[in-house]
Amino acid sequence: MITRETLMVLYNETVFTKHVNREYNDKFGEAGAKIGSVVNLRKPVRFVAAAGQGIIYQDLTETSVPLTLTTQYQRSFQVSTADLKLSIDDFSKRFIRPAMYSMGNQIDVDGLSQYINVFNEVGTPGTVPNSALTYLQAGQKLSDQAVPTADRKVVIGTKQNATIVNALAGLFNPQRKISEQYDKGMMSSDTLGFDWYMDPNTQPQVVGPQGGTPTISAANQTGSSITTTGWTASAGLRLNLGDVVTFAGCFAVNPQSRTSTGDLAQWVLTANASSDGSGNATLQIAGPDGNGIITSGPFQNASASPTNGGAVSVQGAANTNTTRGLAFHPDAFTFANVPLPLPDGVDMKERMGVPEIGLSCRIIRAYDINTDRLPLRCDVLGGWATIYPQLAVRIAS
Repeated sequence: MITRETLMVLYNETVFTKHVNREYNDKFGEAGAKIGSVVNLRKPVRFVAAAGQGIIYQDLTETSVPLTLTTQYQRSFQVSTADLKLSIDDFSKRFIRPAMYSMGNQIDVDGLSQYINVFNEVGTPGTVPNSALTYLQAGQKLSDQAVPTADRKVVIGTKQNATIVNALAGLFNPQRKISEQYDKGMMSSDTLGFDWYMDPNTQPQVVGPQGGTPTISAANQTGSSITTTGWTASAGLRLNLGDVVTFAGCFAVNPQSRTSTGDLAQWVLTANASSDGSGNATLQIAGPDGNGIITSGPFQNASASPTNGGAVSVQGAANTNTTRGLAFHPDAFTFANVPLPLPDGVDMKERMGVPEIGLSCRIIRAYDINTDRLPLRCDVLGGWATIYPQLAVRIAS
């Protein structure tokens, strides 16, 4: 009974986690489940356009993303033998619920922290979106990356939710949806092409201090390291991990047709960037599939290299600190959770799963004869990975 009650509470507190890909749990061996176990998720081969009677062979390049069981989430405490006389409702209210609220939120925080791997962003950091356009632009960026229109989700923070519900309250919305939003204080599902969810665990991004007039410092640059100049000299940190930048002349392309979308490609910084005594800084960047700039071949993600001497633009004003919502397809992210082994020599041991979200929680209770108390611990072993960052868009607030 304690185990079942534990998982019910945990399920209710994992808002984001319930809406991402969960199909890889069975790839880990149950008997060997431990922190550090890795499964490499193979991704489909990509091809380029070819035509003509003569055969044209293309390289078969397979890529993969590692999914690692990084964290053993746990909550542990002791109860007295007298506590066992309590009803299950009292036990849950006093002990289980607070522990599971905390654990569920921790898992969700780790999941929403995956925003740091997403390169596309809409909105203006420091301004909470107050019109449908921002969310429609998120849908546009997903479509530009060939993301299926079905099963798109939006997870936004409390302030974002309050602002957009108020803004769209009477704007050409069906009466049913207006009623739902009024009753619940939340955006209704299947609005603007998304199913909507509110999660107070959306994570903040602090835009770097920037400074100077940065430009590209060399021609024909590709890959994950882009050299720039024009920053404030000898100023140290200029951009933060997770900042989003664009480069003049470097446009995003559709992943299938490789035609330009007409919008500058956005790139996310994978490390902090600092300027040297001459105002130079090397930016470590990533885009679709976690790659840097690729201008040809099956994994092409940009129309051309950045223009030599062209502007480097940063998404958001310097030092702006605001949260990021996410518009995404479930396959953008995955959370793996596998059963932990049940040890012998304890007072009670139980392991149970919840099919709806694939969570497995282990409950172990022992007895301490010295204190007449029963130590109890709840464990969930899991790990997060961003599989396809191009299937998600950050929503600034």
